[in-house]
Amino acid sequence: MTNTFMIHAIERIFEGKFSLASNIQLLWKGNESFQTIFDTIRTAEKLICLEFYIFRNDETGTELAKLLKQKSIEGIKVYLLYDHFGSFGTSRKFWKDMEDAGIKIRASRPFKWTSPFNYVRRDHRKLIIVDNKKAFTGGLNIANEYSGFHLRSKGKVWRDTGIMLEGPIVNELFDAFRKWWYIWGGDPIEVSDLKIQNSNLKDGIPAIPIFVSSAKGRRRMRRLLYYSINHAQKSISLTTAYFTPSKRMVETLENAVNRGVKVRLIVPGISDVPAASYAGRAFFTRLLKAGIEIYYYIGEILHAKTYIFDNCWSIIGSTNLDFQSLRYNDEGNVGILDTDFTMKMNMIFEDDLKNSVKINLDEWNKRPLKEKLKEYFFSFFRRRL
Repeated sequence: MTNTFMIHAIERIFEGKFSLASNIQLLWKGNESFQTIFDTIRTAEKLICLEFYIFRNDETGTELAKLLKQKSIEGIKVYLLYDHFGSFGTSRKFWKDMEDAGIKIRASRPFKWTSPFNYVRRDHRKLIIVDNKKAFTGGLNIANEYSGFHLRSKGKVWRDTGIMLEGPIVNELFDAFRKWWYIWGGDPIEVSDLKIQNSNLKDGIPAIPIFVSSAKGRRRMRRLLYYSINHAQKSISLTTAYFTPSKRMVETLENAVNRGVKVRLIVPGISDVPAASYAGRAFFTRLLKAGIEIYYYIGEILHAKTYIFDNCWSIIGSTNLDFQSLRYNDEGNVGILDTDFTMKMNMIFEDDLKNSVKINLDEWNKRPLKEKLKEYFFSFFRRRL
């Protein structure tokens, strides 16, 4: 690499090791993404592991549950880990029906009366592993709004981004899932015969798992994010569903512009969490004055979390630029150091810009007083939104 983003430097900052991917496929159109996921699960011969923040018993969840039950009946081992808070509305009968079919299910981050305040910490990761050959991660959850099931006759699916990975990195993700599964009360998963042996791929794509589940891990993740912003020399392109920046984040982005870096940020025009959106907007005036370009994504709700630096280094996953993700949640991302892949990421970013409206500082200053008051009010709660 002829840039500031080098494997050894990223490994040192994050305190983790790069692996290799033999193939990475971007998934960014809801219906097509879910079709790819379902088709891959249908090919499973030995093992299916799933971890999701939201797994609803709506049409999308029911359709996937039916497929998983069928695979389990066929003799495939199926393990499902869901976040207790994110999937709180999913019925017990839904889980029991899957368990009756032989699927192993555990809830992560359950509520405990002995430590009720820990319930703010959530398992926000999204991960699917099939036969240790393919892995999926990104921002998608298992629900109609992500698959577009309920919108097929009405409009568009939520805008999200995920990736399908093949190669040795799948081993790393599987080992991580096994650890979390055991932590949350599951029996040890022993499938050593599924380990991928081609760990010396000469033409592999360098990729590093950025999966964290502790205060130390979240500090390492934040350190890597700030390192990436501080070391970008040409461009930073950020897409996030929830943007409630810390003072340090605002100053870091300002410093990037001051040294000549083009910084662009896409946020939802309409958010599923309006309070968080207002809290983030409280910082727009300062960011716009600093020269940061901010865009509202128009149409369907934006739920993607992707970060691109200098056309060579990108991060995709579940982490938003908010306090909940960066301080409290268990998050899952993959960092990819590859110019060809980042070029594809940039193409998607540019395509998103076509469906976005750029915020003009003069027009922004003229927004109604009641909007400004909402922003001011919710900014006080940004650490909990």
